[in-house]
Amino acid sequence: MPDDGGEGDDGTVRLWLVDRSYDDKGLVQLVYATPDGESFRRFEWAAASLGRREVTAAVDVDPEELAPVDSAERGRYREEARRMADRHDPDDEL
Repeated sequence: MPDDGGEGDDGTVRLWLVDRSYDDKGLVQLVYATPDGESFRRFEWAAASLGRREVTAAVDVDPEELAPVDSAERGRYREEARRMADRHDPDDEL
């Protein structure tokens, strides 16, 4: 899988963790984005389940699961995705 957000041999796209937030309902939202900051995928999990799940620096997803990033967030997502890719291996647990 390429780290540049391009498609891998299996047709998936690599995304890097760019945001993690918690809400008052006990949910954790993880946002992963492409290194160019153009596309993202959000995951929501119960905070109580995080101990049973791996939160990794990157995930590989089907391109059909991606959504476009609002223009206001693109620069931030691009910077954070590139920072994560530079500092972590995709399978690093965070």
